Amino acid sequence: MPAVVVVHGGAWSIPEDLAKATIDGVKVAALDGFSVLEKGGSALEAVEAAVRNLEDNVVFNAGHGAVLNADGDVELDAIIMDGRTLSSGAVSSVRNIPSPVSLARAVMEKTPHLLLTSRGANLFAESIGMATVPTDTLVTAKEREAWEKHKSYNTGVKEDFNSQWAHDTVGAVAVDSVGNVACATSTGGIRNKMAGRVGDSPIIGCGGYADNLSGAVSCTGHGESILKVTLARLILSHMEQGKSAVESSQLALQYMGDRVHGAGGAVVVSPSGQWAAEFTTERMSWAAVDKDNLWYGLGPGERLNEALP
Repeated sequence: MPAVVVVHGGAWSIPEDLAKATIDGVKVAALDGFSVLEKGGSALEAVEAAVRNLEDNVVFNAGHGAVLNADGDVELDAIIMDGRTLSSGAVSSVRNIPSPVSLARAVMEKTPHLLLTSRGANLFAESIGMATVPTDTLVTAKEREAWEKHKSYNTGVKEDFNSQWAHDTVGAVAVDSVGNVACATSTGGIRNKMAGRVGDSPIIGCGGYADNLSGAVSCTGHGESILKVTLARLILSHMEQGKSAVESSQLALQYMGDRVHGAGGAVVVSPSGQWAAEFTTERMSWAAVDKDNLWYGLGPGERLNEALP
């Protein structure tokens, strides 16, 4: 079975001054995830490694580099899902956790629950000895400047998806050599969101979903729109009807645009190794590794590749 990893760094109007950094970031993350598979690791381990890499990169809005809510605070969301068992773990509105995706995995493996939020999630992290950092260290000087400039939610939402002032969710999907699939998604949310707002990212079937019987998806874009159409599950429902990963993604994203006027993107992989990276925003940074090739793109229809060393 061919092993594949596909990652995204968010679907939005990525400006030229960030273009190279976002492409470089997703390429490194995809290679990081694929190296896990090459060493015999599982799809679940690969998506966690890829997303942790993106959470550590301040170019992206997840972990380090997160945006600020209306109160000037950080609130982080993440999900991870194992397609073999349908086990999943998620966290929302956590504050001082540099790798929310790893906390989400701990929720999946160490509790009987699927989603922990806010204070409860942070208390759980403390109880298992998970590393924490001062929340201020997760925020860049550029983000504080942007937050000061745009201190209203409506402006923040508009700027997030239509200008150079913000960036969005990160995520990864993978299939390993025995055909197991997994997904992971992580985000700092929308700048100037209300305190306590939770978007699609930590919600099963919306920000991500994985099932060995159909495939794995990680979504990005306007969270409220993705929630309304349960985008991840919608993409997989098309795949279950025999459509390709590319066509399924395009149909679901088009439906979201037509039905609720929302834009976004998704990365997808099937148990057989078929993959896609599709979006309806101006740009989405993405990268994929399959066999001997590293694929990547940023603009519509862009599909570049490099041979692996």
